[in-house]
Amino acid sequence: MSGETETTPVARTPDAATTAAAAQPRHIRFTSGASVAPDGTAIAHLVDDGGYPRAVQRFLSGRATSAARWVELPVDGPVTRIMHSADGRWLACEVAPDAGTRTQVWVVSTDPDDRGARRLGSAGDSSTELVGWDGNRVATVATDEEGVAESRLVDPHTQDTVVLDRRVGGHLVDAWAGSALLRVGPRGHRELLLLHEDGTRIALLPNDVGSTTDAGVILDDHRLLGVVDQLRSPWASSDGEPERYLRSLVRSDNGAEFARLLGVAVSSEGVSYRVLAEREDGDLDEFAVSDDHSTVALLWNHKGLSQLQILHLADGSLDDPLGLPGLVASELSISADGSLLAVTVQGPGMPPSVEIVDPRTGEWGPAEAARTRMDDDDLPTLLEFPARDGTPLSGWLYRAQGSGPGPVLLYFHGGPEAQERPGYSDYYPAIVAAGFTVFGTNVRGSGGFGRTFMHADDRYGRFAGIDDVADCVQYLVDHGIADPARVACAGRSYGGYLTLASLTFHAELFAAGIAICGMSDLESFYANTEPWIAAAAYPKYGHPVHDRELLRELSPIHRIAELRAPLLVVHGAHDTNVPVSESEQIVAAVRDRGGIAEFLLFDDEGHDIVKRENRDVLAEAMVNWLTSRLGTAGP
Repeated sequence: MSGETETTPVARTPDAATTAAAAQPRHIRFTSGASVAPDGTAIAHLVDDGGYPRAVQRFLSGRATSAARWVELPVDGPVTRIMHSADGRWLACEVAPDAGTRTQVWVVSTDPDDRGARRLGSAGDSSTELVGWDGNRVATVATDEEGVAESRLVDPHTQDTVVLDRRVGGHLVDAWAGSALLRVGPRGHRELLLLHEDGTRIALLPNDVGSTTDAGVILDDHRLLGVVDQLRSPWASSDGEPERYLRSLVRSDNGAEFARLLGVAVSSEGVSYRVLAEREDGDLDEFAVSDDHSTVALLWNHKGLSQLQILHLADGSLDDPLGLPGLVASELSISADGSLLAVTVQGPGMPPSVEIVDPRTGEWGPAEAARTRMDDDDLPTLLEFPARDGTPLSGWLYRAQGSGPGPVLLYFHGGPEAQERPGYSDYYPAIVAAGFTVFGTNVRGSGGFGRTFMHADDRYGRFAGIDDVADCVQYLVDHGIADPARVACAGRSYGGYLTLASLTFHAELFAAGIAICGMSDLESFYANTEPWIAAAAYPKYGHPVHDRELLRELSPIHRIAELRAPLLVVHGAHDTNVPVSESEQIVAAVRDRGGIAEFLLFDDEGHDIVKRENRDVLAEAMVNWLTSRLGTAGP
């Protein structure tokens, strides 16, 4: 198979010859997910250069890196996370066997002569997620087949395990010296609990329905910084004496529209918190704090663009933003003294790249020399406009060459709480080069625009979210961008669902569709997905019992008679998040009515298409599908 469409729809799995041929035109090495050793002498990160992403370890000299030492694991699947222990002697790795949704945690030594690997977990674990380190114990969350999550600390030497909490929907966020932060609640309604060694649990923030408090770091129960100038500490008491509280830093939109950084102090007298950093026009995406508590790195998100800022905890001061080498940044890691920071940056035409910076000088350098610089011609345009009810919508437009209205592909991100951002895409460049303009949409429900916007598509609001798609099409047509007869839509995960919903709720607008790992029936999705995924999704889509009529009305498979556009459906065989049956049943339903539906199945993928060769195959298949259904770029 070379990616071309067929006259007779059949299920297909790319063979070795196809994937090899598709991979030949370009070979770009991605780096991401760095972990800086606490003493700043080494760095570990992920590498994607063919096959499943792997992990490497390198030594550091300032911002210069040594040759890579591959981290060897006895598991076939992508490494999804890697983290140094507090003493730098161990690396904990999270890996997804066969690219499935369920993960395992392994520990390896940083000693180049020790190639052994130890798996952490028990026989009853369905999936084990890496959280971090509590000193030299690994913090994990293990989930069983019933969806019960067990938060654990595991000694990598002895496998001795301490269970901190066990509940459905519980997720360990951080642990330190007998205390822990536990995230509880479903998507869009999350809070953090402080777990004490004696078993008591304290909510860190006041109840605020619809808020999300999902990330936090425990500092300690000593004087905040161990320096003389305590009076300028954000937590200094009114009488000038530093309070001896258990302190944490958390990311939360509790009491606000956008996520911000809060300092929380807990004592026998109660809980208090203070805003340490916030913006009125964007979210705090993530933060990282140095072990000496001197430095906090902050990543802000303003309309999809990243901004990096340094907060000094000693006096609460904020430095001016550090210029980033790319438009979008993520995955912060900081050395113990705050003198070295690693971050993944990317942009259009610039694949994900681990970049290292000295926050004091602002001098950057890549972990590898393979970084590709952005070309101005690749930069998209941010479009902002109102929906029919006045809700602000936006998206990033990647314009194909040529003037006047032409064929356009609307692409929908996942989540739905994710966000379309001007990062690197495996698919957009090939589609644009083939003559198709791409519009990456942010309809209501997307993250990064405040909690009101993110909740605007919950449950019955989803009908308005589907109508947003029609309003996007109307805007592109009215502004001379889209030829109304040649508009297609595509997306992955929730974006795959939104593709199917758009093709059935607004069938007259679309000439073709591409649904990747999307839900076709919300009732069967709930019945067949992982139990913990189902439980977390109730506030977003509706409850499978109490909202059964709503789920049925929102499910594209029950509106299949409205579908007009030919459909390409794509899925990974190992997907347990959105099971492959969701794609199989929509393909069967379309074919039963005499419609056109092709099915591209990757037998070595899960919910994400992670192998470079498979992403190349998918890009080619998308281009061929659009060309066959929308024609060439000409009028």
